[in-house]
Amino acid sequence: MTVSVVLYTSDLRVHDHPPLRAASDGARDVVPVFVRDPAVDRAGFAVPNRLAFLADCLADLDRGLKDRGGRLVVREGDTVTEVRELVRQVGADEVHMAAGVTGFATAREARLRRVLESDGCRLYVHDGVTCVVPPGDLTPYGSDHFAVFTPYYKRWVHEPLRAPLAAPRVVRVPSDVRSERMPRRSGIADVSPGLAAGGESEGRRRLGSWLSEEVDAYEERHDDLAADRTSRLSPYLHFGAVSAVEAVHRARKRGGAGAEAFVRQLCWRDFHHQVLAARPDAAGADYRPRHDRWRRGAEAGADLAAWREGRTGYPVVDAALRQLAHEGWMHNRGRLIAASFLTKTLYIDWREGARHFLGLLVDGDVANNQLNWQWVAGTGTDSRPQRVLNPVRQGKRYDPDGSYVRRWVPELAGLDGPAVHEPWRLTGLDRAAFDYPDRLIELSAGLARFRQARGVA
Repeated sequence: MTVSVVLYTSDLRVHDHPPLRAASDGARDVVPVFVRDPAVDRAGFAVPNRLAFLADCLADLDRGLKDRGGRLVVREGDTVTEVRELVRQVGADEVHMAAGVTGFATAREARLRRVLESDGCRLYVHDGVTCVVPPGDLTPYGSDHFAVFTPYYKRWVHEPLRAPLAAPRVVRVPSDVRSERMPRRSGIADVSPGLAAGGESEGRRRLGSWLSEEVDAYEERHDDLAADRTSRLSPYLHFGAVSAVEAVHRARKRGGAGAEAFVRQLCWRDFHHQVLAARPDAAGADYRPRHDRWRRGAEAGADLAAWREGRTGYPVVDAALRQLAHEGWMHNRGRLIAASFLTKTLYIDWREGARHFLGLLVDGDVANNQLNWQWVAGTGTDSRPQRVLNPVRQGKRYDPDGSYVRRWVPELAGLDGPAVHEPWRLTGLDRAAFDYPDRLIELSAGLARFRQARGVA
């Protein structure tokens, strides 16, 4: 009997899982393993919301494997060291894992390959597990990646996709393989009170429900802040509890304008992954430098603190930041508004905003978070890098009756309709009746400062 090890990273599911299916083929024992690596903690990515969601995902993955006769093995330590020890213990001749795109993931893969090959064990790295189209599969003439979304999408949308894989019917795990205790959400402090439940079972339920009931309205309503007609699948995609490939197949089978718009958003996800795979330094360095001299010092620090706490004086911005704090998630339109306000109205470094988001977002993905922030800041792939989103206009357009603001900024609940977006228009006792901060800056002053800094006429 031969043995294969399946190393789980950001692919916490049993359905449509190429490494698990490949390892399970034939008369093999399989050891599915997840390693809690302290290097992730040191890098700052082990934050409460994602740790809690991860605990849900691991528990659900363990249940899914047990339904097939197996179980999940959990280890703690350096991933390469732990996998090597496990391979030697069980006499495995193969290790299967999903390909990653970050600098950390590719370096880990290279280390693991060297160590395993020195022991006579082969490492199989599978593409198309976390992305729909693997990074590097689509390239323009003369470059290693697409730097503009639209031409990438035009190629991506016609790319043949592999068929989704059924979960293996049986997973045989040797009985003598030790495992650390499974982490539990209840043991994690400082989790956002409204954080969603994690796991493949919940992710597949949400995908099925959304495609059958909500997707038809997606094209017209996906920017509606109050109605929240988004799929909310991003955390499950980030942890790999839902397969992006399967989501595209199922959306296309459903058909219609809403499904097509949803698939386009999945393409954006792939687009950012292929950019980061080609330019790993874009996680922290400007993709397209604008020679910004971002505001620093005490005044900028106070503005940044007010932005983080949702007390900028601009209701739709504050509502978005407060939703983030409560749910560990933020509506995509809110992300754009909040990011534009920080980088272009307050003229504060996008890295500060990206860091705050990564500290709270359950779907805090390096590729999508960092490159979306760069897109908004004008240092990334946006073809209109100097665009500035006016939070008042954005609020009136995407929250026309003010329901989203009143939900998250209860101090303003007494203001009816669109007036909630401009509380500074109140005067005297009317203004004093609302315990809500004044604006950090007038929009015209922020715009003038940004244009001067960027040298825009």
